[in-house]
Amino acid sequence: MPLFDFECRSCGHEFEALVRPSDDAPSCPACGAKDLVKQLPTFAVKTAEKSAASAKQSRQRQIAKRKDALVADEEYRQKHDKE
Repeated sequence: MPLFDFECRSCGHEFEALVRPSDDAPSCPACGAKDLVKQLPTFAVKTAEKSAASAKQSRQRQIAKRKDALVADEEYRQKHDKE
């Protein structure tokens, strides 16, 4: 099914609409105007480089999260060992 992005020239509202060849032109859900601009389609590109970079970033976030947890645990132990 063809799903398109539109921007209303009257109110500036951006929205998606399912447009079939047999249907009439869509109207703005915010103001009801028919003066719309079809936006350029966007799509995701998956490459090996992007996948590797994404995996590396994910690992770095996980390591940072674990490090923060270890630091917090160590601070907790130091605080409560003195008591």
